[in-house]
Amino acid sequence: MTINVEVSQETVARLAQLSASRGMAPGEYAGRLLDSAVSTEVAPPKLTVEEFHTMLLELSAGSEKLPSLPTSAFSRDSFYEGRS
Repeated sequence: MTINVEVSQETVARLAQLSASRGMAPGEYAGRLLDSAVSTEVAPPKLTVEEFHTMLLELSAGSEKLPSLPTSAFSRDSFYEGRS
């Protein structure tokens, strides 16, 4: 497959330098770089509903020890209290 990509002259020069140092054509080297970037892309994990609930329970473990605050503690004014 052929893909046309616009890059700066600096990138072209750097690509030519790097590919030459590896004994490769610039297009071949660019293709390998792209393949590497795409293959290392991390996909978000697929969780079942049960796994998601388990994760939430683990995240909330120990939260019962946190102080109970009134809802007024979460007003916009309370966040900016003392700031002018």
